[in-house]
Amino acid sequence: MGRFSSFFFFFFFLFLFFTFVSVLYLPFLKPVRAQPLYTNSRWIVDEDGGRVKLACVNWPTHLEAVVAEGLSKQPVGMISMRIASMGFNCVRLTWPLFLATNQSLASLTVRQSFQRLGLLESIAGFQANNPSMLDLPLISAYQVVVSGLADNNVMVILDNHLSKPGWCCSSFDGNGFFGDQYFDPDLWVEGLTRMARLFRGVANVVGMSLRNELRGPKQNVKDWYKYMQKGAEAVHSANPDVLVIVSGLNYDADLSFVLKQELELTFTGKLVFEMHWYGFTDGSAWESGNPNQVCGRVVRRIMGRGGVLLEKGWPLFISEFGVDQRGTNVNDNRYLNCFFGLAAELDFDWALWTLIGSYYTREGVIGMEEFYGVLNWNCCGIRNSSFLDRISALQSPFQGPGLSDAKPHKAIFHPATGLCVVRKSVFDPLTLGPCMESDSWTYTPQKTLMMKGTYFCLQAYGPGKPGKLGIVCTEPGSNWETISDSKMHLATKLDDGTTVCLDIDSSNNNIVTNACKCLNGDNRCDPASQWFKIVNATNILTRPVIQISSNLDVNGPKHDI
Repeated sequence: MGRFSSFFFFFFFLFLFFTFVSVLYLPFLKPVRAQPLYTNSRWIVDEDGGRVKLACVNWPTHLEAVVAEGLSKQPVGMISMRIASMGFNCVRLTWPLFLATNQSLASLTVRQSFQRLGLLESIAGFQANNPSMLDLPLISAYQVVVSGLADNNVMVILDNHLSKPGWCCSSFDGNGFFGDQYFDPDLWVEGLTRMARLFRGVANVVGMSLRNELRGPKQNVKDWYKYMQKGAEAVHSANPDVLVIVSGLNYDADLSFVLKQELELTFTGKLVFEMHWYGFTDGSAWESGNPNQVCGRVVRRIMGRGGVLLEKGWPLFISEFGVDQRGTNVNDNRYLNCFFGLAAELDFDWALWTLIGSYYTREGVIGMEEFYGVLNWNCCGIRNSSFLDRISALQSPFQGPGLSDAKPHKAIFHPATGLCVVRKSVFDPLTLGPCMESDSWTYTPQKTLMMKGTYFCLQAYGPGKPGKLGIVCTEPGSNWETISDSKMHLATKLDDGTTVCLDIDSSNNNIVTNACKCLNGDNRCDPASQWFKIVNATNILTRPVIQISSNLDVNGPKHDI
């Protein structure tokens, strides 16, 4: 069938616009209390049953100093305020087991801890930025950080990162698995119990991660079940309010065995599983291979080893992912595009590695810079503001209970920008914009992308031409299929038999169609502009605002553990 004349199209579209197109009012989410949180199938929810998405950042406190990193450079309140201003509603606050089980370590003051490591510059920095913390015991300093986060409405997950303070991780560092040199299972259960009891009733402490990155030659499934059950029960008994977060094997990369045998616990509504996923997990595969093929292969592995838990009705928390924030690492950049696509599709909870831009000391290097940190070296500025703009789409939930009264629909998400397909009007080209402004779409069995509640569908008009809304949705160029191993190319066939893919015009972010690129083979080709995900969504405007009232005494917290 040929195209309508421009004149007829104009008036017909105008008629449809006033007849069928309604404005979508996106309601603000009501504030939610931080604690206690529960699980409802695959979702983490508040007391009213509304979804609370964990959009966290990791704040390391497990290295040799056993002090939250960055506090020699900025006040704790300032860093906590910056975390909230960057859109994170949660911190995964790491801690070494010995902080809870070794009284001589826990009672060391911040000053003494730095002195034993020869970190005199850090002492001077603390004196300038956090003088009231300098002579507090380490466990009290940890409490002050939790309190500072509460003052800024930031939730906290207490993460037992390792036993002996230091950098993590190695398969042979003595911290990897139950029975290793520094990993006594009974002492571990004791430490979890003490920390759970210490933070019982602290409103912004919403979860405890039992252990980070189990690994090493001793790891085995039988002992995993034995000790994870003990640890989970101990935490819940000491603090029944917190979520109990359980990691898998092989550096938190494998939970596949849980699909065959569930973890048997006496309590319900609190269990969350966690996984880690980095670009370097696969070496240099993202740079040396074709991104479509690598993404497809890696996503299949992630799903098989843990992602499928979401389909089985269990919450999954990707508690570590991250990239070089300088934006120059090709391997990381390609991995991140794939990660964003899956993160939007599955809408899982997550925690970015990491917050700070430098360490007091790491692996013998004083002041080592952390290029994965969202803050710069002195923690006073953002290392990469475009990254924060991009991740903001994932800080809000796309779906889940209690978000809105609207029926589920689809959004068309662009991982490389963190934006969604939006329309200015029925006559203008479609473009990319904030996902909170996204139109509602449906993806029909005929594989047309229809604007929900209208007769308009997404249509292609040829290579290099804008993608627009049309009404004759049986014509060529109206049926969109996901192709390539990544399943993120949206392709359609034109009336001359040519296949084109959805793309963006880099000069203005308008939606166009072009020849499909980088489908396989070529490792020099980057398909990111043509990667789109059709994701489930409900009408939302912003992530939950948390209302927290801290009951920690900042001036003199108790430190008996």
